[in-house]
Amino acid sequence: KCSHLRLACQTEPKPYYTSKLWWCGITLLGLGEAGNFIAYGFAPIALVAPLGCVSVIGSAFISVLFLKKTMRAADILGGTLTVTGTYLLVTFAPNVPQDLTARRIQTYLVSWPFFVYSILEIIIFCILLYFYKRKAVKHIMVLLMMVALLASLTVIAVKAVASMITLSAQGKMQLTYPVFYIMIVLMATSCAFQVKFLNQAMHLYEATAVVPINFAFFTSSAIISGVIFYREFQSAALLSVFMFLFGCLLSFVGVFVIARNKREDHLQIPFIDCGVIPGKKLTGKIQPDSHSSRYGTLNNEDDSVKSQS
Repeated sequence: KCSHLRLACQTEPKPYYTSKLWWCGITLLGLGEAGNFIAYGFAPIALVAPLGCVSVIGSAFISVLFLKKTMRAADILGGTLTVTGTYLLVTFAPNVPQDLTARRIQTYLVSWPFFVYSILEIIIFCILLYFYKRKAVKHIMVLLMMVALLASLTVIAVKAVASMITLSAQGKMQLTYPVFYIMIVLMATSCAFQVKFLNQAMHLYEATAVVPINFAFFTSSAIISGVIFYREFQSAALLSVFMFLFGCLLSFVGVFVIARNKREDHLQIPFIDCGVIPGKKLTGKIQPDSHSSRYGTLNNEDDSVKSQS
């Protein structure tokens, strides 16, 4: 974002991929996503997925330094709520160490809980897709629910792939099993369609609405998939489950507070430039009159110019 803003201020804007700052940002983004991928190989989905709220806090505070944004009271309040929720998440997250071998993942894939869960997901996704395609319903909730349903499959596949790679690096080869490549295909396919619907939502709606709703939906679907597929809360105490869910709720509220009423500043142009209209000078302006029936049109003082335009 900082790179794009700098390039936009130049008299002769250059392509963004020629900026060293842009490449630096992309490299850091790639390292962050690589770390996120590796985390799934060592920690439960129920812990890794909600910690995505840290990026929202980081973006809010770092934008003050690099993008010269104003620190709002809502940012401080939202950050406090999110940090508190993150502490509860880390403290009460399920801690069930298990070696996710290829054989264990195969067992999970053919289990009855996952079979029922998959059928329900497919039915709900098909219903939403029907309204999206046939009825042209592009409501933000419909789009982001489809993203969340795909995300649940993505996190299952990502954790499986990351875990098998981790075990292989430790000397327990898992990459020769067909399930490893099945999970890679599932991960790539679900990611591609997830990006498609998320991009549609970002195109139609404000980012301040998409980001918090998508975070809440994604985290909820990831936790549910982890509970059903990997059985992460199988032996957890009731108090731990309650405090964990309370931490998730605080994180959701914190993200919503940070994103609420945050709007990008748009350049207000009160006039129309006549430089491209034949017969008009570059300094000539048309002042639109919102109370007139000819809002934004040329004056009648030059009919020939009006006909040309």
